[in-house]
Amino acid sequence: MSFWREMSRSERAAFRACFGGWALDGMDFQFYSFVIPTLIAGWGLTKAQAGTLQTTTLLASALGGWLAGLIADRIGRVRTLQITILWFALFTGLCGLAQSYGQLLLARSLMGLGFGGEWAAGAVLMGEVIAARHRGKAVGTVQSGWALGWGAAAILYTVTFRVLPEQVAWRVLFLAGLLPSVLVLYIRRNVEEPEVFRAAQQSRSRGRFWEIFAPSIAPTTALAALLATGAQGGYYAITTWLPTYLRTVRGLSVFNTGGYLGVVIAGSFAGYLVSAWLSDELGRKKNFYLFSFCSMVTVLIYTLAPISNRAMLVLGFPLGFFASGIFSGMGAFFTELFPTRIRGSGQGFSYNFGRGVGALFPSVIGFLSASMPLGRAIGIFAASAYAVLFVAALLLPETRGRELAAVA
Repeated sequence: MSFWREMSRSERAAFRACFGGWALDGMDFQFYSFVIPTLIAGWGLTKAQAGTLQTTTLLASALGGWLAGLIADRIGRVRTLQITILWFALFTGLCGLAQSYGQLLLARSLMGLGFGGEWAAGAVLMGEVIAARHRGKAVGTVQSGWALGWGAAAILYTVTFRVLPEQVAWRVLFLAGLLPSVLVLYIRRNVEEPEVFRAAQQSRSRGRFWEIFAPSIAPTTALAALLATGAQGGYYAITTWLPTYLRTVRGLSVFNTGGYLGVVIAGSFAGYLVSAWLSDELGRKKNFYLFSFCSMVTVLIYTLAPISNRAMLVLGFPLGFFASGIFSGMGAFFTELFPTRIRGSGQGFSYNFGRGVGALFPSVIGFLSASMPLGRAIGIFAASAYAVLFVAALLLPETRGRELAAVA
């Protein structure tokens, strides 16, 4: 964290805003994974329906990310960040008022638009504000906010489900998702548009969305999207079904499920920070090689090997460490791959194309769990996703230390 001392006031303000936004984004999104068993029991949902709820949210978030990237290139990174935070907070709260599967599906879908858009706006903002020598560490550290948000969701889940009836507790959990809206007040007062973006606006150097598919940049766009697909497909395969796997397959109680997930979340937070540092020290590509390979090995052992619950508790730390840490290098890497005039569009499309394809994994796993063990379905799909990521990283250029003004 030594880079913090070298940051300017405007850089620190952007860091706080994006860190807080990503943490609260993670909290609101992860609420659903905790209430899946309750909805299955209370509403009589099948696992396929439960998986479809998550898949629909992620597909909507992919659309939201593409739109937010386009908007960020037009009206600015900061204003887009505010809009997306208010959007996902409002519709997370409305999830708690749903009276039917259809209503919850609609609310989660609309929440997904803002959820996907927040990353697109925040990642571009951070990537453009931070100096090249610290970009990987700073942008990666912002990603660690997701683990804190996930941890907050786990704590709220454990507390509410211990003191309230389950059919009331899940609604209270979603209503707590209104809290992120307060962050917008801080952003409005303290965060400014990046200088490189203002310069591009003044020179009237505006790109068009379809430019990311021009022959000169299309291979980069395609490989970046493939890399994002691998990271998010593996992550969502694991995190969506992990609470259900622990409760229904391993037979853990609500309290013990929260404890096991706490170990995974602690590993996630450490993984984000270590990967952020390694992204600048090793380079973007080597960092992806390391984390994708280790993620593949860890998830296969966790879901397929005949290990005890105690061993699973210990293994939860590296599971979270590698599956989450792999994201730390993505924000800086994508920022450095695209020129300023289409950076929002390029990052928004690539990251959220990956999210859209990765969104199919929870649903497919839900369907397959009817004919094969849930753990096996999770392991196979997650490991395959990390193999895809490894190949994409192999084919993309190294960008560590690249100055954004030189990206044309």
